[in-house]
Amino acid sequence: MDKSKIKEQGKKGLKRFFITAGIFFCFLWLLSFTDIPYYAYHWLGTSSPRLEKKPALIVLLGGAGMPSPDGFIRCYYAGKAAKEYPDAELIIALPYNDDGSAVQLELMSKELQLHEVDSTRISFEPEGFNTHSQAENIAAKYADVKSTLPVLIVTSPEHMYRAVKTFKQAGFTNVGGEATFEDPVNEEKVKDTEETKDTRVKSLSLRYNMWSYLNYELLVLREYTAISYYWIKGWI
Repeated sequence: MDKSKIKEQGKKGLKRFFITAGIFFCFLWLLSFTDIPYYAYHWLGTSSPRLEKKPALIVLLGGAGMPSPDGFIRCYYAGKAAKEYPDAELIIALPYNDDGSAVQLELMSKELQLHEVDSTRISFEPEGFNTHSQAENIAAKYADVKSTLPVLIVTSPEHMYRAVKTFKQAGFTNVGGEATFEDPVNEEKVKDTEETKDTRVKSLSLRYNMWSYLNYELLVLREYTAISYYWIKGWI
């Protein structure tokens, strides 16, 4: 095959790629005007069964670390769970490296202490580099009791399904989740009404919902890719 034909085929392949990508992104844009992205996101955070017993162990998966919005909201939910279950131990799972993650672990511990969690209840899992290795390391620590130990996982909503499945695959049989859902502003407070004299938002769908739902779509697509990878590897 000469170079001109190869070049022509390459152009056709690139054209098909951009057409397919354009159709796909148009589909995602149209989907963002529906509630489907939120329902998919919400399902990932709530599909796991609730614990049948009080947790003896609360695992806070570090996510983006500290300081970050994700880190703060995870510490907030972990602090609430620690107050509700005062006899439970807490483990902060965040990979340790030389780029300051030890500081991040300490910051998360300090944040939990600000939520009135006693420092003696807090330990760390810094060796695991992903959810699978973190679950395996924690399972090794509780090898004698993991089959009966009730575990509560605190992580982001989109990550919850995979996290619970991974811990169960590691040998924990009684695993539940506390998804860190955000509490949005009441939409009635920002909508324009006949009674308000100031200028407010006319359309929440265009101004807020569309962008939020586009973000949900990215989170869900990325997470389903990760779930597929974990399934292929036999980690869930």
